[in-house]
Amino acid sequence: MGNYIVFGAGGRAGREAVAAARRRGHRVTAVVRDPSRHPALAAGGVRLAAGDVTDPAAVAALAAGHDAALNTAAVYGEGTDPGAFFPAAARALAAGLAEAGVSRLVTVGLSAVLPGPDGTSQLESPGFPAEFRPFCAAHAAGLAALRAEATALDWLYLAPAGDFVHDAPEPTGRYEHRPHTDPAARVTYADFALALLDEAADPRHHRTHLVVT
Repeated sequence: MGNYIVFGAGGRAGREAVAAARRRGHRVTAVVRDPSRHPALAAGGVRLAAGDVTDPAAVAALAAGHDAALNTAAVYGEGTDPGAFFPAAARALAAGLAEAGVSRLVTVGLSAVLPGPDGTSQLESPGFPAEFRPFCAAHAAGLAALRAEATALDWLYLAPAGDFVHDAPEPTGRYEHRPHTDPAARVTYADFALALLDEAADPRHHRTHLVVT
């Protein structure tokens, strides 16, 4: 039985990761900004905690004693600043987890910032939608900060190969890793959560980025 902390546990991927960990009998700390908005997360013995993933001191205090950390935290929409959030979260996780003695981090990203078979990312494509470019560039900056500063961590950056399944979300119980993006590929949130948890519990990929489908 492991002991895992999930930052950003209130989002869809985070909730599925918490649920998958509990089904396997692990101990889980679910970190959200406002626990009063996520009372259901506290079921099944999950420790629900308030925390800011961009604050290294908060990360260190919350993560101490855990075997690995999963980061599914994100911001999007009016009133948020993804360009500041994702690099700040990467730096805080790098510093805070190292201070807490937690060596394994599995963090969620976007496939658009990862290379396709030709070596270029969707973000670099001239036809990439302009309205999505700032958010994706913010994710890319977060990945760059992780690479630069998480030297004491055994980290892994995972993204859905294309997109999540939104209309038929039943899990299959199966998934596979791929080295390149595939805009047509789909994965359920529940299957993606299994990929996150498997890499937290039994690390097989190290300091790299992969996609899941």
